[in-house]
Amino acid sequence: MIRAPDKMIARRADTQARADVATWKMMAKLNGASALPAEAQRFLIRYKTFLNEMTEAEATEATIALVYKSYYAEMGGAGTPPDVRTAPNDRMTDNVTAFKRPPAPRPKPASTGAPAKPRLPVALIFACLVVVYVGVRYFWR
Repeated sequence: MIRAPDKMIARRADTQARADVATWKMMAKLNGASALPAEAQRFLIRYKTFLNEMTEAEATEATIALVYKSYYAEMGGAGTPPDVRTAPNDRMTDNVTAFKRPPAPRPKPASTGAPAKPRLPVALIFACLVVVYVGVRYFWR
């Protein structure tokens, strides 16, 4: 019988293992594996040996299982780690969605019933400001 705290530890260990293996694989693809800790480099070496024996998906799962067992023990799990993944989700192959540009805002159609308020041109406003400025300067002298 598996205790509830061990299940919580198992879930955390599994989540952490999946995230770490994905990160390590990406670092290896980007030629940054030398910056990883020694333990991570050992797991990557095991992953590469698994790749020689099986497909990439199977090698990844086998590596995740090794890291999961290691993390489960480090986090204080008792006994053998329980199986956290009960049913693999084969339907989802990729969780990346394509970028779509948001639709451009459409101008509001002018209503025919109410006339639009006329707007003063910027040049007319500027000319009025100049007249006021000159008038104030002239009368203050």
